[in-house]
Amino acid sequence: MNFSLTEDQLALQETARKYARERLPSFASHCEIHDEAPPAELVREFAEMGFLGINVSSNYGGLGLGNVEALIVIEELAKVSGAVAFPVFESCVGPVRAIEHFASETLRQHVIPAVCRGEKMVAVSMSEPNAGSALTDLTTKGVRQGDRIVLNGTKRWCSGGGHADGYVVYCRLSDDPGPKGIGAVYVEKATPGLSFGAREHLMGFRGVPSSDLIFEDCAVPLDHVVVPAGGFKQLMEAFDLERCGNATMALAQASGALEDVIAYVKERKQFGKPIVEFQAVQLRLAEMAMRVDAARLLIWRAAANAEKGLPSILESSMAKCFANEIAREVCGHAVQLMGGYGYSREYPMERRLRDAWGWGIAGGAVDIQKVNIAAAMVGRRFDQRR
Repeated sequence: MNFSLTEDQLALQETARKYARERLPSFASHCEIHDEAPPAELVREFAEMGFLGINVSSNYGGLGLGNVEALIVIEELAKVSGAVAFPVFESCVGPVRAIEHFASETLRQHVIPAVCRGEKMVAVSMSEPNAGSALTDLTTKGVRQGDRIVLNGTKRWCSGGGHADGYVVYCRLSDDPGPKGIGAVYVEKATPGLSFGAREHLMGFRGVPSSDLIFEDCAVPLDHVVVPAGGFKQLMEAFDLERCGNATMALAQASGALEDVIAYVKERKQFGKPIVEFQAVQLRLAEMAMRVDAARLLIWRAAANAEKGLPSILESSMAKCFANEIAREVCGHAVQLMGGYGYSREYPMERRLRDAWGWGIAGGAVDIQKVNIAAAMVGRRFDQRR
């Protein structure tokens, strides 16, 4: 057991931190003000630096590093902006990894190298109007017709909806009830029969496009099946890594807020001295730092223990739940410590608070993570329908 980063990991962290601080603030500001995704030129830069596929096998154009390395980079980028970091998040811990683990070699070669080169973005589409936390209630259905799968249905709350170039779509691929009938297929944006709903306007996550996906006799080749019917457990195992990514995006809001507020309280003077000299401020900073460190350790534990596979649902749910909750708390404290400056849209703190709340909803709500944790502790799943 080692609680220190290696020299290579520290060098990677410093490279990502320096790049993020010097290069990303202007892009972050544009994404926030205009609610636009990062431009293609920045995504290509990420590719040139190896950030798109840090933990993806070199066979598919990735760096072949570990999950911890990917999360280190994601945190440093997301400290500046979750929207700007989103392409790296999607490529390193999102649906691309499900394709790498479970899809055919043909589909892997079609999708993953293009993602690593910055030529393609892939999003995951899970939820539906009546299937959010109750994910096994999916009704979007894919039916085999010859050498194709024909999809019909509506998906909701797809981050990247209408913007990404391809989608890993969770859907019902057989008539078996519940999870037994669920699998996933890959659908490209330009596929006939796929259209998009209106752009969502959310409290946070500005710069991360989101919309419904509408399938009307949308046909995809058979080799675009990522996981066949009955593979719901596999899909959720892959999603355990995305939980670690979600947790890191939340953590980044908190760790970035802590760094900003430390600089602020050392400079801001009231009653003739910097406010960091007041014990109440010192206690608050210590509480914030403890929560940030604890969240990071939970995330890295889940990632490190899964280096040869995928994280466990227990460790990934603990990491996500804790990071989601402390991000809201730490960012709230940071806003309070900065007073009017924290509440002003001229500074990034209020944006951090709005985004922090979003990560506790996206990818499985906080309370669902607690149910997952309890289920893992007692060794059985709980049927919420009884």
